[in-house]
Amino acid sequence: MSDLPAREPKRKPVWDPHDDRYWDPRDLEGELRRTFQICHECRMCVTYCGSFPILFEAIDAQVEAGRAEGAERLEAGVFSAVSDHCWQCKLCYIKCPYTPDEGARELLDFPRLMAREKAQRARRDGIPLVDRILGEPQLLGKAASGALAPLANFVNKERLLRKVTEKVSGISAEFPLPPLARQPFEAWFAEHSPEPEAGQAGTVVLFPTCYGDYNFPEVPRAAVRVLERNGYAVRLPEGRTCCGMPNLDGGDVSAAQRKLEHNVAALIDFVRAGHKVVVPGPTCSYTLRKELPTYVASPNAEAVAASILDLMEFLDGLRKKGTLNKGFQAGLGKVAYHAACHLRAQKIAFPGARVLSQLPNTQVHVIERCSAVDGTWGMKAAFYEEGARYGKKLARAIEAEEHDIVVGDCSLAGLRILKETGEHALHPIQALARAYGF
Repeated sequence: MSDLPAREPKRKPVWDPHDDRYWDPRDLEGELRRTFQICHECRMCVTYCGSFPILFEAIDAQVEAGRAEGAERLEAGVFSAVSDHCWQCKLCYIKCPYTPDEGARELLDFPRLMAREKAQRARRDGIPLVDRILGEPQLLGKAASGALAPLANFVNKERLLRKVTEKVSGISAEFPLPPLARQPFEAWFAEHSPEPEAGQAGTVVLFPTCYGDYNFPEVPRAAVRVLERNGYAVRLPEGRTCCGMPNLDGGDVSAAQRKLEHNVAALIDFVRAGHKVVVPGPTCSYTLRKELPTYVASPNAEAVAASILDLMEFLDGLRKKGTLNKGFQAGLGKVAYHAACHLRAQKIAFPGARVLSQLPNTQVHVIERCSAVDGTWGMKAAFYEEGARYGKKLARAIEAEEHDIVVGDCSLAGLRILKETGEHALHPIQALARAYGF
């Protein structure tokens, strides 16, 4: 009788860390073998990331040596290697025909399985220093933005210093780190005078993200101006913190849960008042929308998750209703629009591209290439070269397209684009603000 894992699970796979099964090594091993066997038979995702070639080569070696028929003899080292090379873009999930979303009996969720493997390993072996550092973008931003920003940015650009710190921190000296803002977003917001029409259409809550707060404040600043131009008063939740995704990247489930719970407390009163929460970062909106109900099991968490919208998705909703302010002062010409993976993972397509297509004298071409940054993975020295290979494919696709500007929703992907092409990518909200004449 074959030892191959059955395609259909004996019990529904568990992704909730509150469930004891989530932390059971044998339960995890069984799910890894079952999933890997199905992936081995399908192979549709072989070009998506480094995980699948590693997996298929390991299984093929076992089969060719006559030691196995499939994934039933894989060793623990293969499990960790496959997990380490998954950068959580989620694209394999949205393309996979064997997921719960597709109504399939296999109930596969490869990204969550990889996150579970990493979580168990982190609990067993500890969290590496590089993940501890990259897991705290808010703390780093608070410490080094403001008056210290010029010094921090100087240090981050000094190649020799970066090479030294790479040895200690594990953060690649080659990856351009996010710049630190001289004026963090919250300081700007405190001084900002709303436009006269702000509030006529209602109120929205802006979750600016850590990178928006401390590294790219021009993005939430543009968001405030555009939302006000469209008649909305903008509220900024006090006590907000990081979405928790950087901690999940390192397997630190407890830290991620604490941050998610903190954000639920910061947002729930706004949600109860009927306000939508808009997020200008695809990874953060994905986490608050898709991961929050899994990692924080409460009615309040579900309510907050249901109220989360990507910022451009909210504005695209105005376009659909015919209420988007079209008082544009200028067009953008030819736009090379990078489609962020974590937007596609939310299955909302490219709302920014749809909104920018409303501008006069503007042609938008969507480029569907992963930047291989996806949170913190692409910043790590151990994976920089692998990520750069995928980043170069994105760069070639941009360079092949005649364009006047590059636009993309993910600021970290924008750093990859800057590294590989020398071009600065605008967030679509910045491009829209430019069209309004700001």
